[in-house]
Amino acid sequence: MTTSNTVNAVNEVSDTLTLVHSAPTIRSVPSISSSAMLVELNISNWSGRKKDRAASGEITTSSQAEAGVASVTKKLLGNSKELKDIQNFINSARTIHTEMTMPWSNSGLRLLPTTFYFKYNERMSAAIGEFNTLVSVFLTSYSYEVARSQVKLGNLFNIDDYPTPESLQAKFGFHLNYLPLPDAGDFRIDVGNDAAAELRRDYEKLYADQYNNAIKSIWNRVYGALAHMSERLDYTDIADRKIFHGALVSNVADMIGLLRSCNINNDSQMSAMADQLESALSGVTPDGLRADNHLRIETKRKVDAAIAALPSLNI
Repeated sequence: MTTSNTVNAVNEVSDTLTLVHSAPTIRSVPSISSSAMLVELNISNWSGRKKDRAASGEITTSSQAEAGVASVTKKLLGNSKELKDIQNFINSARTIHTEMTMPWSNSGLRLLPTTFYFKYNERMSAAIGEFNTLVSVFLTSYSYEVARSQVKLGNLFNIDDYPTPESLQAKFGFHLNYLPLPDAGDFRIDVGNDAAAELRRDYEKLYADQYNNAIKSIWNRVYGALAHMSERLDYTDIADRKIFHGALVSNVADMIGLLRSCNINNDSQMSAMADQLESALSGVTPDGLRADNHLRIETKRKVDAAIAALPSLNI
């Protein structure tokens, strides 16, 4: 598979997108407002950390170092399990959000295909419920954890570092916002015809760029899963086989669903790739790949053929 320069977006918007393996320039960008929406995820939490300026100054002075080169950051509750559970859960929720959506803007908005909406909303609604439960458990233990921190921190303890339970609760939040995706050509503003036309062209280019980035992110994820599988199956004899887990197969299988669900413009290349991967994985299991040398070689051949069929989108 070859690489190429960044795909150029065109100014004209229509209802079709052509991705060509040998020339990946997007020639037109579809109106996708009816097949996708924008979603914004906002999660806030209390870090439980605070810089100790006095301790930082003492270390700098005692080390005969220049002021500002050292910093002491306190973990106010030590290794609080309840707080760590919240922080780990936030990371997991963000991963779900990223895996089920496509990039759209630098402001944090992501593209959600309508085919994914119910599954996404179900999983994120469950995540909100679990987040609230974890926060409630933490807040219940908070006063006790503060008391314990006096022993953990010794002379570094300062009661003024700790928010009240009431103000602490406000530092936690988990919110989803769903927004309609405007058509690229829908730009109504009273600034005069010439200015409006220029603004419309600028927006259409932005729309094209962001649509292109969203689609390219899907191909990048597919390539990553396929390239990893190809590398893990690349050995000459079972005696020299590489170690791989069951996720080697399931990760590629997940790409089939991703290609079908994120095919917001019924692109034939995405549909064909999903069909090709479905055929390649038919009857393939991790145990079978480990035990059957012929199956491994044949599966790798099919995976490599799929990689060669991917569009050249800087992957």
